[in-house]
Amino acid sequence: MTTAFALIAEGAAALAAAGVEEPRREARLLLAHVLRADAGALLLEPGRPVAEQDAARFREFLARRAQREPFAYLAGRRGFWSLDFDVAPGVLIPRPETELIVETALKPLAGAGRNVPWSILDLGTGTGAILIALLSELPFAQGFGVDVSLEALEVARANAARLGLGDRARFGRSSWWSHVPPQTFDLIVSNPPYIPTRDIAGLDPEVRDFEPHLALDGGPDGLGAYHAISSVVAARLAPGGRIIVEVGQGQADDVAAIFLRSGLEKTAILPDLAGIPRIVAASSPDP
Repeated sequence: MTTAFALIAEGAAALAAAGVEEPRREARLLLAHVLRADAGALLLEPGRPVAEQDAARFREFLARRAQREPFAYLAGRRGFWSLDFDVAPGVLIPRPETELIVETALKPLAGAGRNVPWSILDLGTGTGAILIALLSELPFAQGFGVDVSLEALEVARANAARLGLGDRARFGRSSWWSHVPPQTFDLIVSNPPYIPTRDIAGLDPEVRDFEPHLALDGGPDGLGAYHAISSVVAARLAPGGRIIVEVGQGQADDVAAIFLRSGLEKTAILPDLAGIPRIVAASSPDP
């Protein structure tokens, strides 16, 4: 029987050789996942014995991580907005910076504003993380999430059901607006594909080789999805409604201009924690 310390050391060496950042931390997280233990506790129990079957399972995960498969796919979960979301290969992994969409949407809804039956549309919903996070904060809101990927929709529905929001979150297959119900929405959110096609090859292996290019590739200039979204957005926002989207580095001004040309107004650009313009918000005219 081996120990936690020995396995973490073995894992750290393998991950370092594979070019994984913070290899010792990643090895500890992998072992904690296998043992269903707290990763911090393993620091305090370096001599903890590990059964051979657990050691074998750890090494299986280690081999996959050394091939640069994302940790979230190995664990099957990813935290977002204090909630745990199921993730699976073929579905984009939620990112911390995408929480800015949720934060931006909620900021003006203090007090009674959170108890209004808002209607929300999530274009390209993926795991459903943005929509479900919003519904968790807005108890009377109803949401509809669309995605062209059947894998993503299956994961999103499962997340909504597991988190107790299946009665207020509906999902359907749609290529942007193609099958969105013919109604207006108070809030439209999206984290669309925005990476220029030419830049895909230079992404980290975890992203380039494992995450779905359908959710990454924004076309030659990275702006294809924003043109598609803007094509009818003015007609689909309720009076005074808002659209909030995530954008790539250097794209914020272009996306804001696209929304202004579509008939929206009051555009705003907000930075992420690194100071990079990351969110573009726009509103339909007030009634």
